[in-house]
Amino acid sequence: MSEAIASLDSVPIARVTGRLIKVNGLMLQAVGCRFKLEQRCLVETAEGDMIEAQVVGFEHNVAFLMPIRRLGGLFAGAKVVPLDGDSTVEISAQWLGRVLNGQGDAIDDGPAIKGGDRVSLEPKPINPLKRRSVDTPLDVGVRAINGLLTIGKGQRIGLMAGSGVGKSVLMGMITQNTEADVIVVGLIGERGREVREFVERNLTPEARKKAIVIAAPADESPLMRLRATLLCHRVAEYFRDQGKDVLMLMDSLTRYAMAQREIALSLGEPPASRGYPPSVFSLLPQLLERAGNGENPEGSLTAIYTVLAEGDDQQDPVVDSARAILDGHVVLSRQLAEQGHYPAIDINASISRCMAACTQGSHSTIANQFRAMVSNYLQVKELLPLGGYQPGQDPELDRAVSLYPQLKNYLVQGVDERSDYVNSLTALAQLFQSPM
Repeated sequence: MSEAIASLDSVPIARVTGRLIKVNGLMLQAVGCRFKLEQRCLVETAEGDMIEAQVVGFEHNVAFLMPIRRLGGLFAGAKVVPLDGDSTVEISAQWLGRVLNGQGDAIDDGPAIKGGDRVSLEPKPINPLKRRSVDTPLDVGVRAINGLLTIGKGQRIGLMAGSGVGKSVLMGMITQNTEADVIVVGLIGERGREVREFVERNLTPEARKKAIVIAAPADESPLMRLRATLLCHRVAEYFRDQGKDVLMLMDSLTRYAMAQREIALSLGEPPASRGYPPSVFSLLPQLLERAGNGENPEGSLTAIYTVLAEGDDQQDPVVDSARAILDGHVVLSRQLAEQGHYPAIDINASISRCMAACTQGSHSTIANQFRAMVSNYLQVKELLPLGGYQPGQDPELDRAVSLYPQLKNYLVQGVDERSDYVNSLTALAQLFQSPM
């Protein structure tokens, strides 16, 4: 009798499973089980494989699932197995120098990644009163940003522009030139060929050793793009909490919003602004608030997001929402790019909200003088070729016109050129012949 009782431990416990009743595009519908929102599931295929999916909504007793990978081999009545526990991932120093997908699997030619600290993709929110303040400048190696749009360690900033204006190139310059212990790069929803190009062209051998690239190209499912975005933030948070100075660059925030839009529209959520449903604008602050400094006084997490302005419209809903949430924005001008002015930063349309807290008063004063001169020059720019501007009437305008070639040279920088923080400030002070 005792042996019979002991053998009961080896008897598998019955597990309740659901069944697939409908496939509508990327949306799966399942019944027969108690599914929870955001719960992971395995869906059976005709070949006997299991496809991972996630619960994204429900209606009455019908659960809506979206697969993480491409569909194939599904059939009516397929078994749907709910999985226990939250989405987790094992993170370790083995990730440094690797290229991974949204599930944390290596997609380069390196060895398999095994072991590490298992953490949830959804960490606990940080008490805002316990966040370390942003008060130390970060050297990004780009003269215009160092001198006029100084970024602090732990700041969140957006690179905003239309397509083909140089967002990815500027992000590559920042990646090469910024001093950080760990660099996390998220390539979300971009062209597949750009993944290899970014790794080979924008990451020097030294930067590659401390960089983690997480890629979810445009041909991946919307859910995979969302998971890759969350994974970027989780990895950056993990190393920040270990006391590391982390630089996270994500290209692009707009593709994340578009992925959420695809899911929301598939669930029947009505569009609110230019096709974006309300859920997109509620998820953006939840995501962006994860970046920045944490409670550990030793670590920092500086985040730079590229934001696509469709049709060069700076009032695009995603651009407008990101601008309100982030700690600053760098606007790239197509007009400057067409003139061969790179990086095509529109200084007067850009701002760093943490600059005053990270710099000395004299630095901010000269930066404001620089902006004022550029603004004065633009007021009379169109009159100069026509002879409509007569010097001698306004000393401020005269000075702005005479100094503009030097101001422009300060803003222009080659892709392979690096201008550190000290040299950027020195060059800025020399424009006005005033010591910093």
